[in-house]
Amino acid sequence: MSSKTKIVVLRGKELLYTGIFAILFLLFIVLLVIMFSPNHNDETAETMSSSVYQPGVYTSSIQLNGQSVDIEVTVDETNITSIRLVNLDEAITTMYPLIEPAFEELAAQIKENQSLENITYSDDNKYTSMVLLDAITSSIEKAKEQQP
Repeated sequence: MSSKTKIVVLRGKELLYTGIFAILFLLFIVLLVIMFSPNHNDETAETMSSSVYQPGVYTSSIQLNGQSVDIEVTVDETNITSIRLVNLDEAITTMYPLIEPAFEELAAQIKENQSLENITYSDDNKYTSMVLLDAITSSIEKAKEQQP
């Protein structure tokens, strides 16, 4: 059994440079992990921005035959909790018999979806629904504008 002895000569400068480069490489990897990993600061920003509305009751009015009908939208921080007609006179319901069914249909869709997108309405009450939807949109925009 003969083994040849190998002698390795390491210079101090080379070891020092290799160690420094290895440490810099590890620091670079740690920096990349920290930069591209989701951190708790992003989560707090998300929770702060997750409130969509300023909680409260917001109204907008529409004029029908010279009489005012108010649409009241109640919201909390993230949801539309209720939408209702206020100051609806009997004369208006007589003149516009489709206003209440159209409004109930729109309100149900908006509360279910929590959005004003993809709202459908029948062709029978198209214009009534459009007027009501504009007023509801106006109230919801007021709730969004109040955001600090």
